[in-house]
Amino acid sequence: MSSEPTFESAQRELEQIVQRLESGETALDEAIALWERGEELYRFCLGKLDSAQGKIEQLASRVEAAKP
Repeated sequence: MSSEPTFESAQRELEQIVQRLESGETALDEAIALWERGEELYRFCLGKLDSAQGKIEQLASRVEAAKP
């Protein structure tokens, strides 16, 4: 059973992938695999950010509603 990564660990891995791809020293097959993994991580991070934004908006509206 694999556990879901944290946002921070996914972001770090994504940054490492970008660096490897930008280096230009990656074989084609490896570059394709890295790109695919990068897309997965990007979608994961985007989902986490969207979820956090929704929670923040929800909390902000509760604070606003509690004001006299």
